[in-house]
Amino acid sequence: MTNKEKAKAYWKENIKYVLILMFIWFMVSFGAGILFKDALNTIKIGGFKLGFWFAQQGSMYVFVVLIFVYVRLMNKLDKKYGFDA
Repeated sequence: MTNKEKAKAYWKENIKYVLILMFIWFMVSFGAGILFKDALNTIKIGGFKLGFWFAQQGSMYVFVVLIFVYVRLMNKLDKKYGFDA
């Protein structure tokens, strides 16, 4: 596999990871915080409705976790394609 082919495959896989992680974050922030808030508001955590919690705090926590997941995925991807200098 040439360097150009490796780079192309690397970026294709990278974009796939980004799209998947952004979809997860969208579903947590928009889905849980707005679309499904009425169903989630029947559950309470620490005295707050779960829909409210996701809209105010949960999406930020999930975003931070997704950053760490992305770093881990990219480290594996770098090793897979030999870009891990």
